[in-house]
Amino acid sequence: MPKHGKRYNAVAKTVDKDKRYGITEALEMVKKSATAKFDETVDVAIELGVDPRHGDQMVRGTTSLPHGTGKSLKVAVFARGDAAKEAEEAGADVVGDDDLIKRIQEGWRDFDKLVAAPDMMKSVGQLGRVLGPRMPSPKAGTVTPNVGQIVREIKTASRVEFRVEKAGIVHLPIGKASFDAQKLHENLAAVLVALYKAKPASAKGRYFKDLTISSTMGPGVRVDIQAVQALGEGKQITA
Repeated sequence: MPKHGKRYNAVAKTVDKDKRYGITEALEMVKKSATAKFDETVDVAIELGVDPRHGDQMVRGTTSLPHGTGKSLKVAVFARGDAAKEAEEAGADVVGDDDLIKRIQEGWRDFDKLVAAPDMMKSVGQLGRVLGPRMPSPKAGTVTPNVGQIVREIKTASRVEFRVEKAGIVHLPIGKASFDAQKLHENLAAVLVALYKAKPASAKGRYFKDLTISSTMGPGVRVDIQAVQALGEGKQITA
């Protein structure tokens, strides 16, 4: 078990590990627990009632957070011609075609996200083994004819990707501790609605099984699962 400092232990005592809190209360608790000297990220860990070992129960997709994540990302784009110009105007950090492919083959990795115009994928495909999960993907929305729109969404940190892990858990940032609770609430709602829409037809039983919210350096706060379910179904609740 990792050892925690006095600050963490003091904050952890205010959280009942056996209790499931209302969403607003949980967010306020997480904000109060974020006492580090930097603006901590607020993350959610969502356990879903799926078995990712089965291909028909994989949950993956993207959504846009109405208030962004508060993080600035570096975006590189594979594009040429008008698409390249569009990416540059949208604020992409690096835009290229064969020259960008060569840089990456030579080890360049100074980016957070990669986006590609569809006509580039025949060439970009050779980077599959090099990039692994960082490869642009139609499922992740990073292979698109609308490169400008996607670049703007990523640069403003409003766009997030989700992918269920082997244990059936999705981890996502929903903002910064400096955000007010209402903005965090609305960002969480966007995430839950997107996950609910991505529910596999083969998933049986309860879909949202558990949800914990935490800041970078703070303890996790478990949330009432009925409230989570209602928010995922698009019901606007404030509790």
